Amino acid sequence: MGARTLASDDELARDLATEAGRHLLALRERGDADGLGKIGDRLSHEFLTSGLARLRPGDAVLSEEGRDNPARLAADRVWIVDPLDGTREFGEPGRTDWAVHVALWERGELTAGAVALPAQGRVLSTAEPPRQPSPRSQPHAPVPSHAPAPPQAPSAAAGPLRIVVSRTRAPAFTARLAGNIGATLVAIGSAGAKAAAVILGEADAYVHDGGQYEWDSAAPVAVARAAGLHASRLDGENLRYNEPEPWLPDILICPAGKAGMLVEAIREARSAPRHRSLRRREPPEKSVTDTPESASWP
Repeated sequence: MGARTLASDDELARDLATEAGRHLLALRERGDADGLGKIGDRLSHEFLTSGLARLRPGDAVLSEEGRDNPARLAADRVWIVDPLDGTREFGEPGRTDWAVHVALWERGELTAGAVALPAQGRVLSTAEPPRQPSPRSQPHAPVPSHAPAPPQAPSAAAGPLRIVVSRTRAPAFTARLAGNIGATLVAIGSAGAKAAAVILGEADAYVHDGGQYEWDSAAPVAVARAAGLHASRLDGENLRYNEPEPWLPDILICPAGKAGMLVEAIREARSAPRHRSLRRREPPEKSVTDTPESASWP
């Protein structure tokens, strides 16, 4: 596949995520409708899937809000989308830690992706990979005045490592990890917003255990890798996408130079007997309502 086609896919991911974000902002500004998150999920899903059907009619799609089609497993190209990452945060006035994810998987690899953070006025994509700032020296980028941002990570200035974790489901071992290496934990809502904090140099690592679905991380991982960051399972193993069960147990995103140290520190923190007994390695049954890092999958 030529470079021109790849660039086109990068741009398409960026443009679709950006426009879906505009639709979500407009919906949010219309008022406090009941079930705002569910309405936003469906609105964004319909926009993204219709756009992909029109512009990439031969490609398969895996979306959090759509029914899975097993034909994707035989496809060479699969778009993996999360129409609204951080549904809970989207429904809370003033929060900006929600996102739109659009990623493309091709023959075993993520080749394009975009993470739109509409309430922050940001879009991170493989079309224009973010340049890594000098380590722990960049100020926190301003947030548009119409969207206050209480959950954003502080600047990664000189001092303890800053590790972003789930706002509602921080892994049990992360307090031990932080204590062992002298790090600070920062809670942020959506997976995309957490990854963005690392990509932009506002935090040093994103650590999650307890499970995600592929759409939670595909676009953030594509952008992080394009920016030169490390992205893997917590044990350093590769992240695999377009699997029959779209479930990923855990994830680490961090600068490549910190990956070895963090993988080893995570291994030690997770090795405590109590954590081993609590660790959940299997995907939840569809009837479980408190699903990890995303809403229930249809």
